[in-house]
Formats: sequence, structure tokens, C-alpha cells
Amino acid sequence: MLGSTASLDKRFVSMPAMQQWHGTSKPTMDIRSLKCFILTAELGSITRASGELGIVQSALSRKIQTIEDELECTLFTRLPRGIQLTPAGRRFLERARRVVREVDFARMDLKDGAAEVQGAVSLGLSPTLAPLLAPDCLAQVAADYPGIQLKIVEGFSATLLDLLITGRIELAVLTNPPRTTMLQAEPAVSEEILVITPPGARGIQPYYTLDELGNEPVVVTSGLRTVIEDQLRRHGRALNVAAEVDSVEAIRRMVMRGQAITLMPASTFQEDVRAHRLDAFHVANASLHRLLVIAQPLSGRDTPAIRQVAETLARQFSALADEGAFRLLQRLPAKAAKARRA
Repeated sequence: MLGSTASLDKRFVSMPAMQQWHGTSKPTMDIRSLKCFILTAELGSITRASGELGIVQSALSRKIQTIEDELECTLFTRLPRGIQLTPAGRRFLERARRVVREVDFARMDLKDGAAEVQGAVSLGLSPTLAPLLAPDCLAQVAADYPGIQLKIVEGFSATLLDLLITGRIELAVLTNPPRTTMLQAEPAVSEEILVITPPGARGIQPYYTLDELGNEPVVVTSGLRTVIEDQLRRHGRALNVAAEVDSVEAIRRMVMRGQAITLMPASTFQEDVRAHRLDAFHVANASLHRLLVIAQPLSGRDTPAIRQVAETLARQFSALADEGAFRLLQRLPAKAAKARRA
């Protein structure tokens, strides 16, 4: 017999050597810690997050501190009321969501087994997302799961939410959905909202200030207006809306003709911006964004087909995020943009 663990420690290796072998004796981040970080980031409050998680605030703070120590960076800025993600925290949030999603999908894969997945699935996408997501999602599902009949339903987020709750579609990508016990919602990505103008109209100024944005008449969809004004209200500001137009393509044409400026998520007109057909600008000191979540009704069906479509969609979001689809990218050189237009 070799004896107890304690005797093994004494006979074979000292505790300092054990700590050196493992790298550190401090706690390290795990899936539970990542989920705690994600919820805290979404709620913007350690108090609210600890309440939902059912743990004391000090324990939650220690989990977050452990992650910050391991990453060697600060993830949150402490405010008089609540907390706010730092730029590093926002980047890590997307990575953390992907890690948690991959673990969840691995669990689902094992649960579903190797049997052929079959069934009909209706997926709701907004007008700003359908052109970006639908073609590849349909192609990937057809290639990987030929037994799934996938239908795409286009509508604004409020309409899709109603379709979900009433059981007329099984899945949807929603924008900043209300907190409700009727949905199972998995955050997919946080996407910056930019000011979009005709090319050359702004000059060399790389951003809009909040005062400039408030004085500029804009054309915007009704859904995005709600999302943006909710965030501007925290800064004591509001949009100067010249018109609500619930057609993304109509807004695009108006801006290209010099008739209007608008606010849109970074991915919506990214190709036009990179090709110099439109210009895009950050809004300084506001962090305007939309949170996209993959949602399904808690009371609805939960089949392998639905789960596999949700997984395909989540992987698509991850790949697009890695490519920079949800942020403002450097524009193509003028010669390359001209060649692409030709």
C-alpha cells in the first residue's frame, strides 16, 4: 500500500512544487464562473446578478476577480450605480458566450445521439439579419441535416416575439428582447450601432458626439428607434427623427442618394461602407449597440431538429463575429473598392 494522499505529498513532492506544477494554487475560471460573468455583464449589476444566481455578492465578486486575475485585465468599471464592461470586458463577453454555447451544444449532441435528425423548423429573422444569416443557414442545415425542413420567416423583433409566444414559429433571433419567463433566450452577439451617411458628407471627423447626433435629423426603423432611444435616455438624450421607415432597403437608397442619414447595426450596410458607397461612424461615449439572442418559447416543442438549427445559427454567429461582421471594419482602398464595383 502506498498510503494516504497526505503521505504521498510528503514522500514524492513538496506543496510549493505541486503549486509550481499546476501553475498556481489560486482558483481558476470554469464554466460556472463564465456563466456568472455573462449574467453579471447582461444585468449590469452584481447585486441583481447575485440575486438571480442565488449566491452572496461577495462570492460573485470573487468569481469575477478570479477571471480578471487569470486574464490579467479589468473586465468591469465600477460605477456609482452598477457596473459597466470595459472594452476588454466586451471582447471577453463574446468569447465567454461562445465557450458556454459550445459546452451546451456538446451536451445536446450527446443527448440527441447518432440518429438522423428530421422535422420542420420555422426560424424568424429581422430585415437587417435575414440577408446576412438566411442564405448560409439554409445551405448549412441542408448539407448537415437533410431531414430538416427549414423555413425562414422575416419580421421585426416585436412581430417575431409574438410569433414565438403564440407558437407559430419555433426559433427566432430577437433584438434586445424584454426579460420574460416565457422564452428561453441564448445571447448570440452584441453589435455596435453606427451612424450611416452618404459618402463624403461628414469629412474627416471619425465619430459623432451625442450633441451632434441629437441635432441631426435621422431616418430610422421603428424597432431600432426603440432600442437606440432606450440607450440614449441614460445620457439624457433623444433622437431627432425626421421619419420612421420600416424598410431597410428604402433607407439604404435614401442615404445613398443623399436624402437622409440613419443609424444601423454595423453588419447591415457593411459591404456598402467598405466599398465607399456609404460612410459609417461611431457615436462617442454612448456605446450604442443591440443584443441579438437566439430565442425559443419555453412552452413550445423542443426537438433535435430545433436544437440543431439553433446550434447551426450559433456557430454562424461565432464565425461572422470572428470575421468582423458586427463591428466597423477598415474600408477597402479606393482602387480596390472601384474594382469591386466594376
